[in-house]
Amino acid sequence: MKKIRIGSGAGYAGDRIEPAVELMEKGNLDYIMFECLAERTIAIGQQDKMKDPSKGYNQLLEARMRKILPLAKKNGIKVITNMGAANPLSAADVTVAIAKELGVTGLKIAAVTGDDISKDIAKYYGNDVLELGCPLGEIKESVLSTNVYCGADGIIEALENNADIIITGRVSDPALAIGPLVHEFGWNVDDNPNQMGQAVLVGHLLECGGQVTGGYYADPGYKDVPNLEILGFPIVEIDETGKLLVTKVEGSGGMVTTDTCKEQMIYEIHNPEKYMTPDVIADFSHVTFTQAGKDVVRAEHAASHGRPETLKVSVGYKDCFIGEGEISYGGSNCMNRAKLAADIVEKRLKLIGVQMEEYRTDFIGYNSLYKNQISDKLAPDHFSEIRVRCSGRTKDRANAALIANEVEALYTNGPAGGAGATKKVSEVVSICSIFVPREIVDIKVSYQEV
Repeated sequence: MKKIRIGSGAGYAGDRIEPAVELMEKGNLDYIMFECLAERTIAIGQQDKMKDPSKGYNQLLEARMRKILPLAKKNGIKVITNMGAANPLSAADVTVAIAKELGVTGLKIAAVTGDDISKDIAKYYGNDVLELGCPLGEIKESVLSTNVYCGADGIIEALENNADIIITGRVSDPALAIGPLVHEFGWNVDDNPNQMGQAVLVGHLLECGGQVTGGYYADPGYKDVPNLEILGFPIVEIDETGKLLVTKVEGSGGMVTTDTCKEQMIYEIHNPEKYMTPDVIADFSHVTFTQAGKDVVRAEHAASHGRPETLKVSVGYKDCFIGEGEISYGGSNCMNRAKLAADIVEKRLKLIGVQMEEYRTDFIGYNSLYKNQISDKLAPDHFSEIRVRCSGRTKDRANAALIANEVEALYTNGPAGGAGATKKVSEVVSICSIFVPREIVDIKVSYQEV
């Protein structure tokens, strides 16, 4: 029976490269997927592209390609990644240039585009923004990027045209695995609902890299994970019926257990019965995990309910500025000095008329995670050190800077013993969503050979 093995080379834009190299050297892989594109990442990529039209792809693309292109060629592993971000065509150009520089030949490199609908976005200004409760047109002046969550169609087309390296923009994370599975096994939504559900499950288990092998799972003394410093990334072995095993390279750090798989399966899916992806609406409500050996888990019984009629558009927009400053107080009575510092800053901001939409004070070491309602009950009566963080949300950079400056001024104008002041102003790019008919997306695949 035909089986393929897919490895996960990255779970986010800045992930480690060593586990991917390990997988490509020792994992006996057919495919490796690199999931490197979060919602905010593509908006930032669009900003990079506006400054330099040749940029906008993942900032680690060059470093990763230098490591993986020789291994892809040597071991016949196809690479699928969304590292193209806002500029898959430039990402492909860079990849070709690196391959030539390294002397790696005989590779076909595909760039998948069509997710960026910014040229046509005015047609959808009347569409409601899911998170803001207003039409998109109300924030049109702030919009930076509009990228549709596409499915695996472009990846499948590229594989059918014998591409070895496939670089996409905004596709759903599971699509990076659904593409090769549909290509290899010929599954489709109508005839193979259970297999398509399993295909989404494969992508979902792999999309966060080390999270299914023990990363983001460890809790010392409660959920211990061995050798996280050499955490191995996951492999899924799956056959043409949809039966799949999750595992990792023998000797690598971490572990694959039914519990690590369960935690990853429920990660960010909202509704296990209707996990919406562009390719299919998956149903994970009957999935079972069985420990089939050390670091080997069998996953079964995912299903699906057809394709969604609309696709989600990730809209990046200029939202606000954050001005913030921090300063530390230590030793006897430090909490009271920290509170005095915070009180001074808040009064000063009113005196000088700083315009803010939102303001907060955190006492790090006391209430910066849980605020007072919980912290007052959990915290001890005495503190050895407190770091004050004052931050405010503003419409413009100038008001944000005033907040940061007032914290720094505590050095010589505030309580005794203030130290380690820092300040910064950040422009915040936020993400919201609209939905559009899936028919409007026009996927295109272009190819280069080296």
